[in-house]
Amino acid sequence: MATPSDRSPLRRRSLFKVAGLGAAGAAGLPIVAACGDIESGSGSSQVQTGFDFLPEYKEWPLPFEPDLVGEPPNHPSAFTSFPEPVQAIADVPSGTGTYEVTIPMWGEAPSKDDDYYKAVQEAWGGTVVNIRHADGNTYAETSQQWLQANEFGDGIQLFSWMLYAHPDFRETVVNSFYDLTDLLKGDISERWPLLAGLGDTVWGKAVWSTDPDDPESARIFGIPGSMMGGVQNAMFYRTDLLDDLGMGVPTTVEELLEVARAFSDDAAGQWAFLGTDWLTPAWFGLASGDGWAYIDGKLVHNSERPEYTEWLEFRRTLHDEKLQHPDIASGTLDTKQLFKAGTSLFQQDGITFWSEYTDWVNSGEAPGGIGALGALSANGRTPLVHSKPDVEGWVFLNKDLSQEQVEELLDVANWCSSPYGTKEWELLEYGVEGTHFDYGDDGIPVFTDLGVSVVQAPVNYKTFSGEVQTFLTGPVDMVQARFEYNAAIKDLIEVDIFDGVRIEAPSAFVSAAEALKDQEDDVAFGRAEVADIPSIVETFLSNGGEAGREHFTAVYEQLHGE
Repeated sequence: MATPSDRSPLRRRSLFKVAGLGAAGAAGLPIVAACGDIESGSGSSQVQTGFDFLPEYKEWPLPFEPDLVGEPPNHPSAFTSFPEPVQAIADVPSGTGTYEVTIPMWGEAPSKDDDYYKAVQEAWGGTVVNIRHADGNTYAETSQQWLQANEFGDGIQLFSWMLYAHPDFRETVVNSFYDLTDLLKGDISERWPLLAGLGDTVWGKAVWSTDPDDPESARIFGIPGSMMGGVQNAMFYRTDLLDDLGMGVPTTVEELLEVARAFSDDAAGQWAFLGTDWLTPAWFGLASGDGWAYIDGKLVHNSERPEYTEWLEFRRTLHDEKLQHPDIASGTLDTKQLFKAGTSLFQQDGITFWSEYTDWVNSGEAPGGIGALGALSANGRTPLVHSKPDVEGWVFLNKDLSQEQVEELLDVANWCSSPYGTKEWELLEYGVEGTHFDYGDDGIPVFTDLGVSVVQAPVNYKTFSGEVQTFLTGPVDMVQARFEYNAAIKDLIEVDIFDGVRIEAPSAFVSAAEALKDQEDDVAFGRAEVADIPSIVETFLSNGGEAGREHFTAVYEQLHGE
């Protein structure tokens, strides 16, 4: 398990030292000039707290209190009712510009002539923001090409998990995107009250340093998305199929294997599992993120720990005993549809799949029901849950825009930050009443078929800017279940030993980690043997793992005062 140092975690006087760790102090990076393009492959790090140039926080009063009060961020509050929405912004600034923003999406792009776009743009003041939809499945890679060629339009959205696919992302930020600092510092509540209500934690995650050697060069470069609380991924199970087995919900890895063996029938085309790669390491106590844990006075990578071998042996068992779909390694399966069809009992997915499948059940599209496994562990260990509160991503604006154009897009972002219980939120999330949704008997909006294809499925304007506060919302039973789920696991969430710092690993480490993942799959899918693990790990360490250890150790020691 990744454990914190017993020293004080983040002290003010050492805070700004950390901003320069991507320089010589961390990985031998030569000092760069203060002007011109910044280039580096040696990694960097950026503190995300303690800045004096962020927007001055002004609380934006919520129109309604949540029905279920949690303990944010890991146990978010929830609404089980849908209040009569109120207007968040009385006087909307008038906008006349036309812009294009590149945004990832999953599914078929809706018609750009749909009333959803017209209604939203009219509501926020007339500014036209044309969405350039791009395939979310390949977006992390293809977005690199657009950024390098400056062909991403007037803005581009990147989810936080996509940054790992971008080598030297800090350089991309400072070389390609508009510096928002002078527009946003101080009291912005008169023009952008919702952006002012996002708070220092959120805005701090939108900061990058233009010079890694100079902490004073830190600036705001992105419009942050919503601060996401609670677990963001889960292993789901079909409640009806588990009931048919007459077995209870497994609480350990050993019980899980018993259920999987009872369900799976290779000859009948039935397997307990689909994907198991990125969610299951927590079951064996392995660290999240880049895989570093602080053990016995030093940073140790997951691959060096005995739990790593146990984890790969578990995945290999699923393959050898035909407990996992035989074609999962191809990466071409529609796992959601297979789960819906009952081909599989378990499905690893983002937490929003809980709502998605519940909607399918309520509309008659899918059978049975859905639940999420709790905090599992193997061999009697204390369960560990991977969850790191973070913004979902950013919208970055092109540095070639004028100040007036950027201000107009910030007007749009302010409107898009409206939270649950507002008319703006309802329009963004559900579209036009009578066209994209209707109110159900319980007063909660229900998508029409058009609403499902246009508003619900693709990522549209809903993530252009972060909501001033986020809550669990949706079908009542699902909301209640998720609320209780978060309550049950919140005390088992991994302690982030790098809390308060964004770390961009050295390129050699990134490449070695990607190769290691491929070799993990080789072992898991029978293309290599468990006996090969020591040599695989040795190769990883020599090809970039040790360089990563040096970099992450420097960050850790500065952060914890060692």
